[in-house]
Amino acid sequence: MLRAVSETDAYANLVLPSAIAEAQLSPQDAALATELTYGTLRRLGTYDAIIAAAADRSPDSIDPAVLDALRLAVHQLLATRVASHAAVNESVNLVATESGRGASSFANAVLRRIARESGDEWQEHIESSARSDDERLALRSAHPVWVIRALRRALIAEGRSEELEALLEADNASPDVTLVALPGLAEPGEPRLPYAPTAFASAGGDPRHAVEASGGTVRVQDEGSQLVALALAGAAPITAGERWLDLCAGPGGKTALLAAVAREHDVTLEANEVVPVRARLVRKALRAVPGEIEVHEQDGRTLAASRPGEFDRILVDAPCTGLGALRRRPEARWRKSPADVAELVPLQVELLSAALDALAPGGIVAYVTCSPHLAETTGVVKEVLRDRADVRELDARAVIADVAMAPIDLAEDGRVGSGSAQLWPHRHGTDAMFLALLQRSSIDDTSSGKED
Repeated sequence: MLRAVSETDAYANLVLPSAIAEAQLSPQDAALATELTYGTLRRLGTYDAIIAAAADRSPDSIDPAVLDALRLAVHQLLATRVASHAAVNESVNLVATESGRGASSFANAVLRRIARESGDEWQEHIESSARSDDERLALRSAHPVWVIRALRRALIAEGRSEELEALLEADNASPDVTLVALPGLAEPGEPRLPYAPTAFASAGGDPRHAVEASGGTVRVQDEGSQLVALALAGAAPITAGERWLDLCAGPGGKTALLAAVAREHDVTLEANEVVPVRARLVRKALRAVPGEIEVHEQDGRTLAASRPGEFDRILVDAPCTGLGALRRRPEARWRKSPADVAELVPLQVELLSAALDALAPGGIVAYVTCSPHLAETTGVVKEVLRDRADVRELDARAVIADVAMAPIDLAEDGRVGSGSAQLWPHRHGTDAMFLALLQRSSIDDTSSGKED
């Protein structure tokens, strides 16, 4: 798995389950494989700093296959109960198989040096060379400095900067498996989760069995993802005959949930996904919902521009950095950079603007990202609203509070008039999903010249 992530940019959470099934691992070995994979990826930056100190050379100068084996060994040595001699010997043998005897001698020397000190001692050693408090926090929390600063800014916007370390700890905790029961097609199991009425926790074991047994009417889906989709449905009373669109639908989890709600209210839903492989995943996700749902394969901006004024509700689950799902995609923190934010924001602005043009009068767009980065969230909304006198922002926090089964602590973001909502792993036990609800003016408002 580590080689797949390093060489092909694979996401461990997507490829690991099938690899475990193919290897026919026992439940105990599957749990160990998962911990070794996720744990190593989660703390990659910290482990690289330890390897650099022990090897007296930059990780960039180490053969990639050898480096991955060293990372795996360091995780076993410093963060698991695997016996030190076993971790060293197995890892050295792995390096010998992959890269030869000379590389295995190097790995043996590095790992034996690391094994002589505890994790706390190595942590103190690498932090002593940090050039700033943020660098020390980055090494301690296994987050890049730029991510830490982005998360801090997002919390400051809510007046809750003191929650930063709790958030970083939550990012490094293994998340529970959360399931969704598609409304009208399945009933939530036990234990129920506090907020989304469709959400419940896995009883343990491989959740694929529950998914397969339900025919897809029960699916794995984070509670935060469920909440933002249900908020679009709950933002205003639903009228039979409405037309809905999921503009950036892949891989289809939110689409399936919206489709189930649409089916209950005699609503027509369409979906769109520009990447063919992901479009196939959307169609697969929709098989559990009776009825025909058209799935387009177009650039969302092009599709929306070709359908002006047609839709009553549109979900824009925009492509983003994914910094809100670091619990589930631990490698993403090392793969992304500030340059990705700069590249994504214009696309996010264009998708949201195009979606607003595709709304019928009175229609609502839910702008969603799995990122709390202010540039991708409130920054995009502010940029789009700057030139839109025909659009007003609804109170997404109030809508989520109405949807949720229990009181939910959603802080204001500090902007006057903003009603956006930000979920957090440390506060809500969900991915850090962002939601803004934007409504286009009704015909009466437009004709009277009124600005909402």
